[in-house]
Amino acid sequence: MKLYLSSYKFGNHPEQLTGLAGNNKKVAVIMNAVDFGDKERQNNSLLAQIEKLKELGFEAEGLDLRNYFGKKDELKEYLKGIGMVWIHGGNAFILKRAFEQSGFDVLIKEFVINNQIIYAGFSAAICVIVPTLHGAELVDDPNIVPEGYNPNFNWDGLGFISYNVAVHYQSNHPESELIEKEVEYYKEKSMPYKTLQDGEVIIVSS
Repeated sequence: MKLYLSSYKFGNHPEQLTGLAGNNKKVAVIMNAVDFGDKERQNNSLLAQIEKLKELGFEAEGLDLRNYFGKKDELKEYLKGIGMVWIHGGNAFILKRAFEQSGFDVLIKEFVINNQIIYAGFSAAICVIVPTLHGAELVDDPNIVPEGYNPNFNWDGLGFISYNVAVHYQSNHPESELIEKEVEYYKEKSMPYKTLQDGEVIIVSS
């Protein structure tokens, strides 16, 4: 299993992502966590992520999971040609819905566990692969449901790591103040967690 989990964007040492990669440099960039926002800004962010990945030696393209809602088998075929997914931050609950409606949640688990795809990304990308999304509602609104999305979702995370992560902790980020409440929630519930400041990255390679 190979994971590159950043609090914000690529972190302070993006070259570590290059070191994690294998021979397949094809990257699918997933922007669904910001499907609630301004479309032009979303597209500009996608282009910026693709450009940065190209600078790091990758071949990147956008993957809109909405195009695969209810088409799990088609998505599986697409993912067979990908070496890494890079997942943009945003609303964790919208991202989780996109995972579920496309079957990406089940597929990526299989590909990651078998070391066929590297799972990488920032912010919301981490929130969906921890044990549970409970606590994240103190930062992200779980009631935002973009057009075409199912209001219902499973609060269980994918469980790639065994602890929750409070991203943007004590950072120059608009959500940093809310993160303090998230940390208190984890403490009160005796939930295992780690804090991650912007610039910091969790890397798993096994």
